[in-house]
Amino acid sequence: MSYIGVYTCTLEMPWVSSLKEKRSLVKPVAERLKARFPVSVARLEGLNSHGWETLGVTTIHAEAQWVEEILRKVSDFVAGEGDYRVTNERLEVLSLEDVLGD
Repeated sequence: MSYIGVYTCTLEMPWVSSLKEKRSLVKPVAERLKARFPVSVARLEGLNSHGWETLGVTTIHAEAQWVEEILRKVSDFVAGEGDYRVTNERLEVLSLEDVLGD
């Protein structure tokens, strides 16, 4: 059986005054996540907002415990990495069979 894990969080930075400034804070975090962990990262929501953005991170593996451990490390990394506040965190581990309906 395979498992897929999804971690989402909102990065809040209300002091940011431009999209360029926000991107300079968020994009490096997304790139470092991809370089450090076996995950895919997407900037999901808030791309056109100055003060916040939602990141989505996913990984897949044969062991649910491994998936959860990687995503917890991702959560810790995001929380300690940038000049923003992390809110609305969510971490889910699902069997791939449940997701695909097989």
